[in-house]
Amino acid sequence: MRDARHRLWGDAPSFASLDALNTWLEQRCRALWQTLPHPEQPTRTLAEVLEDEQPDLMLVAAPFDGFIEQTKRVTPTCLVHVDRNRYSVPASFANRPISVRLYHDRVVIVAEGNVVAEHVRHLRRAHDGGRTIFDWHHYLGAVQRKPGALRNGAPFKTMPDGFRALQSILLQRSGGDREMVEILSLVLQYDEQAVLAAVELALEAGVASKAHILNLLSRLLGEVPPAPLDAPPSLQLKVEPRADVARYDDLREVSHVA
Repeated sequence: MRDARHRLWGDAPSFASLDALNTWLEQRCRALWQTLPHPEQPTRTLAEVLEDEQPDLMLVAAPFDGFIEQTKRVTPTCLVHVDRNRYSVPASFANRPISVRLYHDRVVIVAEGNVVAEHVRHLRRAHDGGRTIFDWHHYLGAVQRKPGALRNGAPFKTMPDGFRALQSILLQRSGGDREMVEILSLVLQYDEQAVLAAVELALEAGVASKAHILNLLSRLLGEVPPAPLDAPPSLQLKVEPRADVARYDDLREVSHVA
């Protein structure tokens, strides 16, 4: 790249993204290989020599994992500062040190040896305070402790439209904050798209409640009802109940309580 820089970038167009740049660069390099002579075999091009070498080249066992790693401390608002921007981290890591792995296209956050968050990387040159990139899932732990934070929480403005429509209905009710948090927390146990589908069906039916959404979710996932339990002998009835509703009429007419 350094030796061929003057050949590559002389007529380079503008690019909408880094991926578009890399695609153009690969095509440009391959085109040059067809014309540039090999330094040790001047009568042959780089492409011709490369074709002869292909059978002898070793296979790449795994792609090169190239990243720059930095140690950062998560803020009390569950954010980590990277390149003038702020990226969200799960609430359980607030005020704790973590490792940030910077790839060309993404930001990977590692804590305790595990990847705990991943974001698309945003590159900015302007000194305007940067952007804040939220993942609303990271704040579920916080709103479970403080459901009222759901009302004005900026991260939850990035939720899918179905969840936001349900939120606008539930927050008008008493206790709606906690009910909404409990519904959102279902994504920690079930597939998010299934939960979202159940929410959208509940909204279409005009029944925005946790109980109805759980019922719809159970049907969508095809959950098998639990098998009946066999009662131990000590809990078996000695006198089986009779299917006689007339007995209730006797209770209504006669006072059995002194």
